[in-house]
Amino acid sequence: GLIHQLNEYIMKLEIVLIYAVFMSFALLEAFRTGFLRKAGATRDDAIVESVTGVILLALIQPTIILTAAKLMGVIAPQYAGALSGLPFIAGFLLLLLADDLTNYWWHRNAHARPSFYKLHRPHHEGEYMSVRIVFRNGIFYYVFAPYYWIGGVLIFMGLGPAYAVYLFFKALITFAVHSDIPWDKPLYTNKWTSKLMWVVERVIVTPSFHHAHHGKHKADGVTQYKGNFGNLLSLWDVIFGTAHITRKFPQAYGIENLPETSIGEQLLWPLIKSSPPIKESEKPISASSA
Repeated sequence: GLIHQLNEYIMKLEIVLIYAVFMSFALLEAFRTGFLRKAGATRDDAIVESVTGVILLALIQPTIILTAAKLMGVIAPQYAGALSGLPFIAGFLLLLLADDLTNYWWHRNAHARPSFYKLHRPHHEGEYMSVRIVFRNGIFYYVFAPYYWIGGVLIFMGLGPAYAVYLFFKALITFAVHSDIPWDKPLYTNKWTSKLMWVVERVIVTPSFHHAHHGKHKADGVTQYKGNFGNLLSLWDVIFGTAHITRKFPQAYGIENLPETSIGEQLLWPLIKSSPPIKESEKPISASSA
């Protein structure tokens, strides 16, 4: 019906927008820092990033969202378009709660449980920052991500237009903070923008905020891989006590104190296991110490 056609149109539009934002940052990196020639990048990195990026955007995300919408059509057809009369701003704010807050807890939980971290570890495996790593997670990390399923439900209920706009801004922020172009640095030193950034960095994720989460050595005073879990909003970290704000960037990026992994494990854990189980005492565990 009409809802199904609208869902498919929105998913196609979303993929186009996300690829457009990605290519914009990729080109910027290509001219400024090198997109394909990151220091420390390996052939394995390129393979994992290519596979996860294509599979997520072309298969997993649209399939989950469309499946969730279709299931709603079977389970609760009476709710089709139920939120279509909601003001755009209200719908956008609802998506921040349903998607971004859920993403925060999903991400935080991935750093709190040894087995769960296996699904998220690929995102931290690269020893560099770049838009290349944005979609770099284990396949099942995304398959079970609750925010994609919730998104499908909300699209079915009539928030499709708001969802498309929301995802554009989400992609824009996500790519901007993973890029190795530190566009926020000048804003911290300028006397006119420094005070404004005090507010901004406590509401919206900035490069320095997120780079700290990808740092390799906790001892550098900047790195905080047990905090700064926010995806679009850093506000969640501020509210739940996991924010670590220094306005500085880590000296190095990557995984610390864990055994090596393989391409297969990065992509398909737990179907493929090539490294020992992560112990409770090792790096990414215990969000309580964040």
